Amino acid sequence: MDNSSLVVRSFTGAEASVYLKDLARLRIEVFREFPYLYDGDMAAELEYLHAFFASPDAVLVLAFDGNEVVGASTGLPMAHETPNIQAPFLQNGYDIGKVFYYGESVLRKSYRGSGLGVAFFEHRETHARRLGRFEWVCFCGVIRPENHPRRPADFIPLDAFWQKRGFERTEMVCTISWKDLDEASESPKALRFWRKGLK
Repeated sequence: MDNSSLVVRSFTGAEASVYLKDLARLRIEVFREFPYLYDGDMAAELEYLHAFFASPDAVLVLAFDGNEVVGASTGLPMAHETPNIQAPFLQNGYDIGKVFYYGESVLRKSYRGSGLGVAFFEHRETHARRLGRFEWVCFCGVIRPENHPRRPADFIPLDAFWQKRGFERTEMVCTISWKDLDEASESPKALRFWRKGLK
């Protein structure tokens, strides 16, 4: 792929909210894939994302191919996340005021392997460091069984990629509910946290 037209930029506040629908569309498109298998709809996405964009110090990182948004990632202070996301950190003695949480990273399949995923991590860490009050950055990934019927034969977990970014796997797990492609309604899913110290 010719990467000359690819640009990654970070947005905050009102400047970020302009791209709310772009982020919602990418989440619905990319999270349909394994391992998330998310059967999303625009109304639910917009409700979820309005809460994200209302958070002070949240960041939206976008990948553009020309004028088209082809990828996105988000981050916000853990203190502004929902209780189910905060709970594992509180239970393990963390000061959540010192934890910055990386939300989704969604990138269209044809753009993967072009360095955009690395850029998403770099931009979010730069933002967290610039805010100057965080000791940890973290994210969580859904836990799926090895023998899941929708697991593609060529599926490669991202563990090695995350480790190269300096993250370590933890035993902390949270629960988030969504509707899988094969489900009639939402059900809780377990997600494992990865963390990185900023010191």
